[in-house]
Amino acid sequence: MSLRLSTVILPVDRWHEGGRATWQRAEELGFHAAYTYDHLSWRTFRDGPWFGALPTLTAAATATDRLRLGTLVTSPNFRHPVTLAKELISLDDVSGGRVTLGIGAGGNGFDATALGQEPWTPKERADRLAEFVPLLDRLLTEDAVTERGAFYSAEEARNIPGCVQRPRLPFAIAATGPRGMRLAARHGQAWVTTGDPKLYESGTAAESVDALRGQVERLGKACADAGRDVAELGKVLLTGFTPEKNGVLSSLEAFVDFAGTHRDLGFTEIVIHWPIQDSVFAADRDVFESIATEALARLG
Repeated sequence: MSLRLSTVILPVDRWHEGGRATWQRAEELGFHAAYTYDHLSWRTFRDGPWFGALPTLTAAATATDRLRLGTLVTSPNFRHPVTLAKELISLDDVSGGRVTLGIGAGGNGFDATALGQEPWTPKERADRLAEFVPLLDRLLTEDAVTERGAFYSAEEARNIPGCVQRPRLPFAIAATGPRGMRLAARHGQAWVTTGDPKLYESGTAAESVDALRGQVERLGKACADAGRDVAELGKVLLTGFTPEKNGVLSSLEAFVDFAGTHRDLGFTEIVIHWPIQDSVFAADRDVFESIATEALARLG
């Protein structure tokens, strides 16, 4: 696969006060896809505007024609497979089959307790994801599903006519551990990583590259164990969480160097955050747009 460049647009702007224009500009700039976070709130943005992911993507679908749309990522923290499947089928229909579902185990952020529950341990999150993904797969590919699980159940859940994309919209499964990678190998059309979180604060770029190389190798083993060619999976790197942080957007040259290094590791899609001033995702807009329009050509 050739390298693709995508962006992630946080849902912080009112639709009629900049939101629509941002998604339309992402299409004009030629991004392969534009994603958004599927959270109820997120870190330093908690006390400011934050809109729902799926309504935002539905609006974006009506405001664009070619741009792929998706979540990076949805988690079981506040989602249920039955209701999520119905919303995804509807979104896939509105968009004309342009939706990718990024999905992961979630974390200990605000979503973990917003419904009044105690935060789950990493093992509990992994257990839930391992049940969530296969059930969602069935719900998006079968007309009617009945299943009893330890965490999620469905009773004659109907999803007619199903997705526009067949057999269903693609899953991009975020994972760094063995259980998540096995899920990606079995059910994913792509795999997503943000790098090694232990290196974010004090690691080096070289250490991050080594860690990502190891992740790619482990994904290959998980695919081999599942009897699947790892080349079938897209490999997506969401930037901003490696030791370089948002410095990858400091200049066109810096990004081209970063992208080339990670393409050589086997990544097929790199996702950069749409600039938000006075935040961890602040970046020069002109540089960002030059990256969007020129970086892939520079890579050759």
